[in-house]
Amino acid sequence: MADTSTRTVERALLLLGTVCDRGSVTLADAARDSGLSASTALRLLRTLEGTGFVRRDDDGYRPGMRVVQLGAQALSHESLVSLAESALERLVDSTGESAYLNVPSHDGHGIYLSVREGTHSVRHTSWVGRSIPLDGSAAGAVLSGKTPEDGYVVVSNGIEPDVTAIAAPVLSGGHVVAALSVVVPSYRITDDGARRIGRQVAGEATGILTARTDTGPQQTETSPTNEPSTSGAQS
Repeated sequence: MADTSTRTVERALLLLGTVCDRGSVTLADAARDSGLSASTALRLLRTLEGTGFVRRDDDGYRPGMRVVQLGAQALSHESLVSLAESALERLVDSTGESAYLNVPSHDGHGIYLSVREGTHSVRHTSWVGRSIPLDGSAAGAVLSGKTPEDGYVVVSNGIEPDVTAIAAPVLSGGHVVAALSVVVPSYRITDDGARRIGRQVAGEATGILTARTDTGPQQTETSPTNEPSTSGAQS
């Protein structure tokens, strides 16, 4: 019995690896690539689908949100926070505002993993470890896969009033694993300022998990917000 159970686990993991490697795969291709019969592959894929590890659409099977969440959690506890440190620092240096890193949790919320507080005398303080619902925030929209073509999301008066949050996705294998964001008191930012910061955040988010050929700092726009300071923000 133990050998049979172990073999089933091995087959399921092999099949899951095939789906993740391909990104999208039909039942026939998944069975062939993993060396399984179509009936065995179908049975295992249904189990993986039921537990959220794969999802099915018109094109076949794709990695499910549970895979993305586990990947984000594995990265988040050590390497993702470390990799994002420089990006957070550059965003604070260039904008003067607080910058955050947020990842999805298994319960449909986002969790703050890291923050660099802004340089204004009144600023948003650390929310590390705090969770927020995905609805109503820029980071939540990004984590839900709702980033528009320009690469960032701007939300004003979301979870907190009088606050504008600007977030962009951190991608791994085409999946959103985290949100990088900057939060600004709404009166301290204009539409042009939001677009400028949005481009900065999107650029930094893109570079976090991208292999670099040099060790120099990433190029960003350096114009800070010039308006006076205030309090409170929601990323």
